[in-house]
Amino acid sequence: MVHEILPDLFQIVVPLPKSPLKAINSYVIRGSDRSLVVDTGMNRPECIEVLDAGFDEIGIDLERTDFIATHLHADHCGLIPHYLRAGRKAYMGAIDAAAMRREFSWSAESDMGRYLKRSGFPAEELESSFRNHPAAKFGSGRAVDYEPLHEGDTIAIGGYELEVIDTPGHTFGHVSLYDRKKALFVAGDHVLGDITPNIQAWSDEHDPLDQFLASLRKVNALDVEVCLPGHRSLIEDFSRRIEELEQHHSDRAAETVDVLQDGPKNAYQTAAGMTWDIRADSWDDFPIMQRWFATGETIAHLRYLEDLERITRLSGEIEPSSIVYDTLDS
Repeated sequence: MVHEILPDLFQIVVPLPKSPLKAINSYVIRGSDRSLVVDTGMNRPECIEVLDAGFDEIGIDLERTDFIATHLHADHCGLIPHYLRAGRKAYMGAIDAAAMRREFSWSAESDMGRYLKRSGFPAEELESSFRNHPAAKFGSGRAVDYEPLHEGDTIAIGGYELEVIDTPGHTFGHVSLYDRKKALFVAGDHVLGDITPNIQAWSDEHDPLDQFLASLRKVNALDVEVCLPGHRSLIEDFSRRIEELEQHHSDRAAETVDVLQDGPKNAYQTAAGMTWDIRADSWDDFPIMQRWFATGETIAHLRYLEDLERITRLSGEIEPSSIVYDTLDS
Protein backbone atom coordinates (compact mmCIF):
# COMPACT_ATOMS: atom_id res chain seq x y z
CA MET A 1 0.00 0.00 0.00
CA VAL A 2 3.03 2.32 0.46
CA HIS A 3 5.23 3.33 -2.48
CA GLU A 4 8.23 5.66 -2.36
CA ILE A 5 7.90 7.74 -5.53
CA LEU A 6 10.84 10.09 -4.95
CA PRO A 7 13.20 10.40 -1.97
CA ASP A 8 11.03 10.95 1.13
CA LEU A 9 7.89 11.29 -1.00
CA PHE A 10 5.45 8.41 -0.50
CA GLN A 11 2.09 7.33 -1.86
CA ILE A 12 -0.40 5.50 0.35
CA VAL A 13 -3.29 3.95 -1.59
CA VAL A 14 -6.32 4.27 0.70
CA PRO A 15 -9.38 2.14 -0.16
CA LEU A 16 -12.81 3.69 -0.67
CA PRO A 17 -15.15 0.69 -0.20
CA LYS A 18 -18.24 0.49 -2.41
CA SER A 19 -17.17 3.60 -4.31
CA PRO A 20 -16.61 3.68 -8.09
CA LEU A 21 -13.41 5.60 -7.30
CA LYS A 22 -12.06 2.45 -5.57
CA ALA A 23 -9.27 4.28 -3.70
CA ILE A 24 -7.64 7.63 -3.06
CA ASN A 25 -3.93 8.41 -3.23
CA SER A 26 -2.64 10.03 -0.06
CA TYR A 27 0.83 11.56 -0.46
CA VAL A 28 3.31 11.95 2.38
CA ILE A 29 6.48 14.03 2.43
CA ARG A 30 8.76 12.98 5.29
CA GLY A 31 11.01 15.72 6.62
CA SER A 32 13.63 15.75 9.32
CA ASP A 33 11.80 18.31 11.45
CA ARG A 34 8.21 17.89 10.23
CA SER A 35 6.18 15.96 7.68
CA LEU A 36 3.27 16.75 5.37
CA VAL A 37 0.27 14.67 4.29
CA VAL A 38 -1.70 15.66 1.18
CA ASP A 39 -5.27 14.26 1.22
CA THR A 40 -6.41 11.51 3.56
CA GLY A 41 -9.47 9.49 2.58
CA MET A 42 -12.93 9.32 4.12
CA ASN A 43 -13.83 9.20 7.78
CA ARG A 44 -14.37 5.46 7.90
CA PRO A 45 -12.49 2.61 9.62
CA GLU A 46 -11.17 1.04 6.40
CA CYS A 47 -9.33 4.27 5.56
CA ILE A 48 -8.00 4.73 9.10
CA GLU A 49 -6.62 1.18 9.18
CA VAL A 50 -4.61 1.64 5.97
CA LEU A 51 -3.37 5.14 6.84
CA ASP A 52 -2.32 4.04 10.33
CA ALA A 53 -0.28 1.20 8.85
CA GLY A 54 1.20 3.49 6.19
CA PHE A 55 2.23 6.17 8.67
CA ASP A 56 3.85 3.51 10.86
CA GLU A 57 5.75 2.04 7.90
CA ILE A 58 7.03 5.44 6.77
CA GLY A 59 7.82 6.53 10.31
CA ILE A 60 5.52 9.53 10.55
CA ASP A 61 5.18 11.31 13.88
CA LEU A 62 1.75 12.94 13.88
CA GLU A 63 2.90 15.38 16.55
CA ARG A 64 5.16 16.87 13.84
CA THR A 65 2.87 16.51 10.82
CA ASP A 66 0.82 19.07 8.88
CA PHE A 67 -1.96 18.38 6.36
CA ILE A 68 -3.16 19.78 3.05
CA ALA A 69 -6.52 19.00 1.47
CA THR A 70 -6.50 19.76 -2.25
CA HIS A 71 -10.24 20.38 -1.96
CA LEU A 72 -13.24 19.99 0.32
CA HIS A 73 -14.60 16.61 -0.76
CA ALA A 74 -14.84 14.02 2.00
CA ASP A 75 -12.51 11.54 0.33
CA HIS A 76 -9.75 14.16 0.48
CA CYS A 77 -10.27 15.82 3.85
CA GLY A 78 -12.51 13.46 5.82
CA LEU A 79 -9.77 12.20 8.13
CA ILE A 80 -7.84 15.41 8.75
CA PRO A 81 -9.68 16.04 12.07
CA HIS A 82 -8.86 12.49 13.16
CA TYR A 83 -5.12 12.87 12.58
CA LEU A 84 -4.50 16.57 13.19
CA ARG A 85 -2.67 17.15 16.46
CA ALA A 86 -2.74 20.27 18.63
CA GLY A 87 -0.41 22.95 17.35
CA ARG A 88 -0.15 21.46 13.86
CA LYS A 89 -1.57 23.06 10.71
CA ALA A 90 -4.16 22.02 8.16
CA TYR A 91 -4.37 23.86 4.83
CA MET A 92 -7.01 24.13 2.11
CA GLY A 93 -7.59 26.46 -0.84
CA ALA A 94 -9.08 29.73 0.38
CA ILE A 95 -12.45 29.36 -1.38
CA ASP A 96 -13.01 25.78 -0.22
CA ALA A 97 -11.75 26.62 3.29
CA ALA A 98 -14.37 29.38 3.50
CA ALA A 99 -17.05 26.98 2.25
CA MET A 100 -16.12 24.50 4.99
CA ARG A 101 -16.90 27.17 7.58
CA ARG A 102 -20.42 27.71 6.25
CA GLU A 103 -23.26 25.56 7.48
CA PHE A 104 -24.65 23.27 4.77
CA SER A 105 -27.98 21.49 4.89
CA TRP A 106 -27.96 17.96 3.45
CA SER A 107 -31.65 18.21 2.67
CA ALA A 108 -33.97 18.20 -0.32
CA GLU A 109 -35.13 21.65 0.84
CA SER A 110 -31.63 23.13 0.53
CA ASP A 111 -30.74 25.38 -2.40
CA MET A 112 -29.05 22.39 -4.04
CA GLY A 113 -32.10 20.20 -3.48
CA ARG A 114 -34.48 22.75 -4.97
CA TYR A 115 -32.21 23.20 -7.99
CA LEU A 116 -32.05 19.43 -8.52
CA LYS A 117 -35.86 19.26 -8.46
CA ARG A 118 -36.02 22.06 -11.03
CA SER A 119 -33.53 20.06 -13.12
CA GLY A 120 -35.80 17.02 -13.13
CA PHE A 121 -34.29 14.84 -10.41
CA PRO A 122 -37.17 12.82 -8.90
CA ALA A 123 -38.37 14.58 -5.75
CA GLU A 124 -39.16 11.28 -4.07
CA GLU A 125 -35.51 10.20 -4.35
CA LEU A 126 -33.87 13.41 -3.17
CA GLU A 127 -33.95 12.78 0.59
CA SER A 128 -32.45 9.33 0.10
CA SER A 129 -29.78 10.84 -2.15
CA PHE A 130 -28.81 13.44 0.44
CA ARG A 131 -28.67 10.83 3.22
CA ASN A 132 -26.46 8.55 1.13
CA HIS A 133 -24.13 11.19 -0.26
CA PRO A 134 -20.51 10.31 0.70
CA ALA A 135 -19.97 13.78 2.19
CA ALA A 136 -22.97 13.32 4.50
CA LYS A 137 -22.00 9.81 5.55
CA PHE A 138 -18.20 9.97 5.71
CA GLY A 139 -17.32 13.61 6.28
CA SER A 140 -14.94 14.84 8.93
CA GLY A 141 -17.48 14.94 11.75
CA ARG A 142 -15.96 18.04 13.35
CA ALA A 143 -14.74 21.40 12.17
CA VAL A 144 -11.13 22.21 11.35
CA ASP A 145 -9.80 25.74 11.21
CA TYR A 146 -8.08 25.43 7.82
CA GLU A 147 -5.38 27.92 6.96
CA PRO A 148 -6.34 29.32 3.52
CA LEU A 149 -4.00 28.75 0.58
CA HIS A 150 -3.72 31.31 -2.22
CA GLU A 151 -2.13 31.25 -5.66
CA GLY A 152 1.64 31.51 -5.33
CA ASP A 153 1.88 30.49 -1.67
CA THR A 154 4.72 28.04 -1.03
CA ILE A 155 5.24 25.30 1.52
CA ALA A 156 8.82 24.09 1.94
CA ILE A 157 9.22 20.71 3.59
CA GLY A 158 11.55 17.70 3.38
CA GLY A 159 13.55 19.06 0.47
CA TYR A 160 10.43 19.95 -1.53
CA GLU A 161 9.08 23.43 -2.25
CA LEU A 162 5.41 23.23 -3.13
CA GLU A 163 3.84 26.20 -4.88
CA VAL A 164 0.06 26.58 -4.70
CA ILE A 165 -1.69 26.66 -8.08
CA ASP A 166 -5.39 27.60 -8.12
CA THR A 167 -7.18 25.02 -10.29
CA PRO A 168 -10.93 25.58 -9.91
CA GLY A 169 -13.40 23.34 -11.70
CA HIS A 170 -13.80 20.11 -9.76
CA THR A 171 -14.56 22.43 -6.83
CA PHE A 172 -14.49 26.22 -6.80
CA GLY A 173 -11.48 26.28 -4.47
CA HIS A 174 -9.51 23.29 -5.72
CA VAL A 175 -5.73 23.76 -5.50
CA SER A 176 -2.83 21.80 -6.95
CA LEU A 177 0.80 21.84 -5.79
CA TYR A 178 3.86 22.31 -7.97
CA ASP A 179 7.56 21.92 -7.30
CA ARG A 180 9.26 23.79 -10.14
CA LYS A 181 12.76 22.45 -9.54
CA LYS A 182 11.59 18.84 -9.48
CA ALA A 183 8.91 19.32 -12.19
CA LEU A 184 6.51 17.64 -9.76
CA PHE A 185 2.76 18.28 -9.89
CA VAL A 186 0.37 17.11 -7.16
CA ALA A 187 -2.92 17.21 -9.02
CA GLY A 188 -5.63 16.30 -6.51
CA ASP A 189 -8.71 15.71 -8.67
CA HIS A 190 -7.79 18.28 -11.31
CA VAL A 191 -5.95 15.88 -13.65
CA LEU A 192 -6.71 12.17 -13.38
CA GLY A 193 -5.26 9.45 -15.58
CA ASP A 194 -7.60 6.45 -15.72
CA ILE A 195 -10.85 8.31 -15.09
CA THR A 196 -12.11 11.83 -15.73
CA PRO A 197 -12.66 14.36 -12.94
CA ASN A 198 -16.33 14.81 -12.15
CA ILE A 199 -17.36 18.38 -12.99
CA GLN A 200 -20.78 19.23 -11.55
CA ALA A 201 -23.03 22.28 -11.42
CA TRP A 202 -25.79 22.87 -8.90
CA SER A 203 -26.86 26.45 -9.62
CA ASP A 204 -27.17 29.07 -12.34
CA GLU A 205 -24.47 31.24 -10.78
CA HIS A 206 -21.39 29.43 -12.04
CA ASP A 207 -19.95 27.66 -15.07
CA PRO A 208 -17.60 25.09 -13.47
CA LEU A 209 -16.80 23.33 -16.74
CA ASP A 210 -15.49 26.55 -18.24
CA GLN A 211 -13.42 27.04 -15.07
CA PHE A 212 -12.08 23.51 -15.31
CA LEU A 213 -11.05 23.83 -18.94
CA ALA A 214 -9.34 27.17 -18.22
CA SER A 215 -7.49 25.51 -15.33
CA LEU A 216 -6.34 22.70 -17.63
CA ARG A 217 -4.93 25.23 -20.11
CA LYS A 218 -3.23 27.04 -17.26
CA VAL A 219 -1.34 24.03 -15.88
CA ASN A 220 -0.53 22.68 -19.34
CA ALA A 221 1.99 25.51 -19.58
CA LEU A 222 3.98 24.02 -16.68
CA ASP A 223 6.98 21.74 -17.05
CA VAL A 224 5.75 18.52 -15.44
CA GLU A 225 7.67 15.24 -15.40
CA VAL A 226 5.89 13.59 -12.46
CA CYS A 227 2.14 14.02 -11.94
CA LEU A 228 0.56 12.65 -8.78
CA PRO A 229 -3.24 12.40 -9.16
CA GLY A 230 -5.79 11.99 -6.40
CA HIS A 231 -7.03 8.66 -7.76
CA ARG A 232 -5.76 5.68 -9.72
CA SER A 233 -2.37 5.43 -11.48
CA LEU A 234 0.33 8.07 -11.78
CA ILE A 235 0.30 10.11 -15.00
CA GLU A 236 3.30 9.67 -17.26
CA ASP A 237 2.50 12.12 -20.07
CA PHE A 238 0.98 15.22 -18.46
CA SER A 239 0.28 17.27 -21.59
CA ARG A 240 -1.16 14.32 -23.47
CA ARG A 241 -3.53 13.56 -20.60
CA ILE A 242 -4.70 17.18 -20.53
CA GLU A 243 -5.40 17.02 -24.25
CA GLU A 244 -7.41 13.83 -23.69
CA LEU A 245 -9.47 15.49 -20.95
CA GLU A 246 -10.16 18.49 -23.18
CA GLN A 247 -11.26 16.18 -25.99
CA HIS A 248 -13.45 14.20 -23.61
CA HIS A 249 -15.42 17.29 -22.64
CA SER A 250 -15.64 18.45 -26.24
CA ASP A 251 -17.14 15.06 -27.11
CA ARG A 252 -19.51 15.20 -24.12
CA ALA A 253 -20.69 18.67 -25.12
CA ALA A 254 -21.39 17.44 -28.65
CA GLU A 255 -23.28 14.45 -27.28
CA THR A 256 -25.34 16.73 -25.05
CA VAL A 257 -26.42 18.75 -28.07
CA ASP A 258 -27.22 15.53 -29.95
CA VAL A 259 -29.49 14.32 -27.13
CA LEU A 260 -31.39 17.61 -27.26
CA GLN A 261 -32.01 17.20 -31.00
CA ASP A 262 -34.94 14.93 -30.11
CA GLY A 263 -36.68 17.78 -28.30
CA PRO A 264 -36.46 19.92 -25.14
CA LYS A 265 -35.27 18.16 -21.99
CA ASN A 266 -34.31 18.90 -18.43
CA ALA A 267 -30.92 17.85 -17.11
CA TYR A 268 -32.16 14.55 -15.68
CA GLN A 269 -33.75 13.56 -18.99
CA THR A 270 -30.64 14.66 -20.88
CA ALA A 271 -28.40 12.58 -18.62
CA ALA A 272 -30.65 9.57 -19.21
CA GLY A 273 -29.96 9.82 -22.95
CA MET A 274 -26.18 10.03 -22.65
CA THR A 275 -23.58 7.26 -22.47
CA TRP A 276 -21.98 6.50 -19.11
CA ASP A 277 -19.27 4.06 -18.08
CA ILE A 278 -21.52 2.29 -15.57
CA ARG A 279 -22.60 -1.35 -15.59
CA ALA A 280 -26.37 -1.08 -15.78
CA ASP A 281 -28.98 -2.20 -18.29
CA SER A 282 -30.74 1.17 -18.32
CA TRP A 283 -30.76 4.61 -16.72
CA ASP A 284 -33.39 3.44 -14.22
CA ASP A 285 -31.00 0.69 -13.11
CA PHE A 286 -28.22 3.14 -12.22
CA PRO A 287 -27.51 3.30 -8.49
CA ILE A 288 -29.19 6.42 -7.17
CA MET A 289 -25.93 8.19 -6.34
CA GLN A 290 -24.59 7.53 -9.84
CA ARG A 291 -27.71 9.16 -11.27
CA TRP A 292 -27.05 12.08 -8.92
CA PHE A 293 -23.45 12.55 -10.11
CA ALA A 294 -24.43 12.03 -13.76
CA THR A 295 -27.15 14.66 -13.46
CA GLY A 296 -24.71 17.11 -11.87
CA GLU A 297 -22.19 16.56 -14.65
CA THR A 298 -24.90 16.99 -17.28
CA ILE A 299 -25.99 20.28 -15.69
CA ALA A 300 -22.36 21.45 -15.96
CA HIS A 301 -22.31 20.70 -19.69
CA LEU A 302 -25.70 22.33 -20.23
CA ARG A 303 -24.56 25.47 -18.38
CA TYR A 304 -21.36 25.53 -20.44
CA LEU A 305 -23.25 25.17 -23.71
CA GLU A 306 -25.78 27.79 -22.67
CA ASP A 307 -23.00 30.29 -21.96
CA LEU A 308 -21.51 29.51 -25.37
CA GLU A 309 -24.98 30.13 -26.88
CA ARG A 310 -25.04 26.68 -28.46
CA ILE A 311 -28.29 25.79 -26.70
CA THR A 312 -31.15 27.83 -25.20
CA ARG A 313 -33.06 27.64 -21.95
CA LEU A 314 -36.85 27.30 -21.83
CA SER A 315 -37.28 27.85 -18.08
CA GLY A 316 -40.93 27.64 -17.09
CA GLU A 317 -42.20 27.43 -20.65
CA ILE A 318 -42.91 23.70 -20.46
CA GLU A 319 -43.43 23.20 -16.72
CA PRO A 320 -43.59 25.90 -14.05
CA SER A 321 -40.22 26.57 -12.34
CA SER A 322 -38.51 23.82 -14.36
CA ILE A 323 -35.20 24.27 -16.17
CA VAL A 324 -35.44 22.88 -19.69
CA TYR A 325 -33.00 23.21 -22.59
CA ASP A 326 -33.35 22.97 -26.33
CA THR A 327 -31.11 23.37 -29.35
CA LEU A 328 -31.08 26.74 -31.06
CA ASP A 329 -32.12 25.32 -34.41
CA SER A 330 -35.28 23.58 -33.15
